[in-house]
Amino acid sequence: MRHAIATQDADVRFLLEHQHPGGAYVASPDFSQYPYAWVRDGAFVAHALDAVGERASAERFHAWTAEAVLALEVDVRAQLAARAAGRPVDHARMLPARFRLDGTVEAGDWPDFQVDGYGQWLWSLGTHAAGPLPAGRMRDAAALVATYLAAFWGEPCYDAWEEGRTQQHTSTLASAAAGLRAAVRLLGAEHAAAAETAWAGVRARGVVDGVFVKAFGRRDVDASLVWLATPFALVRDDDPVFRRTLVRIEDELLVDGGLRRYRADTFYGGGAWTLLTAGLAWHHACAGRADRAQSLLAWVDAQRRSDGGLPEQVPVATSDPWFLDWWTRRWGPSAARLLWSHAMVVLARSALG
Repeated sequence: MRHAIATQDADVRFLLEHQHPGGAYVASPDFSQYPYAWVRDGAFVAHALDAVGERASAERFHAWTAEAVLALEVDVRAQLAARAAGRPVDHARMLPARFRLDGTVEAGDWPDFQVDGYGQWLWSLGTHAAGPLPAGRMRDAAALVATYLAAFWGEPCYDAWEEGRTQQHTSTLASAAAGLRAAVRLLGAEHAAAAETAWAGVRARGVVDGVFVKAFGRRDVDASLVWLATPFALVRDDDPVFRRTLVRIEDELLVDGGLRRYRADTFYGGGAWTLLTAGLAWHHACAGRADRAQSLLAWVDAQRRSDGGLPEQVPVATSDPWFLDWWTRRWGPSAARLLWSHAMVVLARSALG
C-alpha cells in the first residue's frame, strides 16, 4: 500500500511539473513529435488531477483550452455556415487536435482533424464544473465547441490514434455523445437531441454480431471502446453488448499482460500501451473488480523507466520487428514519458481508493 501511495504521489507531481505556465499539458517532455498539447490528452490529465484534488491545475487547463478555441472562432463559424448552407466544409480549417503550448496552431501535415478530443474536453469540463457555467469566456468556448460537435460529430475524421481519416469511429462518436451530454449540464438543453442522435448512431451502426466495433463497416475491436463505459458512462459494465466487447478486447488485445490498441496496429510494431492497460484497470476498479485492476496496474508499473516515467508503449510478443525498427529509425525510440499514461494510472488508483 505504501508503494502504491508513493507511486501515485510521484505520478501526480509529474503531471503538475509538466504543465505549461499558460495551462497546457505537454504530451511528452522528451519525445521529438510530442512537444505539443493535445486537447484529448489534456482532458484526461485534467480529469485525473481533479480526481486527486488538484482542481487549480485542471481549471488552468480548461481556461487555456477555452482561449485556444475562441482564437479560432472565425474559422469555426465559417465551417458551421458552410454546413448549414449545404456547401462543402474545409477540413483544414476545423478545430485542430493539438496546439503549441502557448495556444497557437502550428501549420503542417499532421493528421489534425479529430473530433473526439473536443467531446472529451466538454466531458472533462463537465465533471470539473459540476454545474451550469456562468457567463464568460469558458461558457462562450464550451458553447462554440458544443455547436461544432452537434454539426460535425458524424463527419469522417481521424480517430484517437490519428488514423482512419475516411472512417466513422465508434469511440469518436461516443466521445462526441459524452461531450454533448456534458454540454446539456453546462449550457442547457440546446444540444440534447444531438447527443442522443450521436449515441443512437453508435448503437445502430457501431455494433456487429452483438459487439461494439472499432469503426462503422468493420468487424474488429479497439481498446478505446472501453471508454464507452469508463469514463463516459454511455453503457453500464453489465450491458450485454459491452460485456461481449470487453471479452473480445481482453481475449484479442491483451498480450504479455499489456493492452494493444487493435490487432492490425503497426505503429512502433504494435506494442502494448501503458495508458490503455491502466484505462482497463480503471474500468475494472470502477466495476468493483479490484484484483483484476491491481494485476493490470502491476504490469504498468513494471514498464516504468528508472526515473519512474511511463512510456507510451512497449514491445510485446506480437510486435512486428520490421515496423518497430522503421518507426525507431524515423522518430527515435517511442515516447519514454507520456503524461496521458501517468494520468490513467492516477485515475485507476483513485478508483481503487
